[in-house]
Amino acid sequence: MDYQKVLNNEEHAIKSTQSVIQKAVDWFRSKSMFVLAYGTGCGAIEMPPTFTSRYDIERLGVVGVATPRQADILIVSGYCSYKTLKRVIRSYEQMNEPKFIIALGSCTINGGMYWDSYNTIKRLEDYIPVDMFVNGCMPRPEALIEGFVKLQDNIKNAKKEAGYIKYRENNEFYKANQKKIFGDNIEPSYEANFEGMNR
Repeated sequence: MDYQKVLNNEEHAIKSTQSVIQKAVDWFRSKSMFVLAYGTGCGAIEMPPTFTSRYDIERLGVVGVATPRQADILIVSGYCSYKTLKRVIRSYEQMNEPKFIIALGSCTINGGMYWDSYNTIKRLEDYIPVDMFVNGCMPRPEALIEGFVKLQDNIKNAKKEAGYIKYRENNEFYKANQKKIFGDNIEPSYEANFEGMNR
């Protein structure tokens, strides 16, 4: 009996089982999304209709939550000032992985009609990774629902690398951009780091 062949078959069986389990986990995750809406401007006015009976996004498995620690998805809707960006980053870092960000509206994506303001962040994706962009000024609930459906598809099929992985792997890039805005006045990281703790 060729033991190497048996070992290879066992390794293949374990890997295929793990991939099947991961696919199931991704599918369930895509159907159960807990959302924290961070309304920084007028784009937030489209959130209530999206969650109420006319559009009823809860039928797609999207549920609103009250705190970042409960959320899987952070929706940033509206322009970000320097002060607001600090709170958005803090909320994002408090979320547990896997976590995703939806940038809702032109102001969040590129500054919108406030693009030339001294106090407006032009590209949110330079400071934290954005997983889905929903364009418009202001995006209608239908556009937000389409964004959720595409994000669900990305999560379910692992179509592209998730933003939280990019944030972890390219943390120096994001922190350097944040430092350009805030200087040395950056909040401490809220990422859970339990290495070296003796309890």
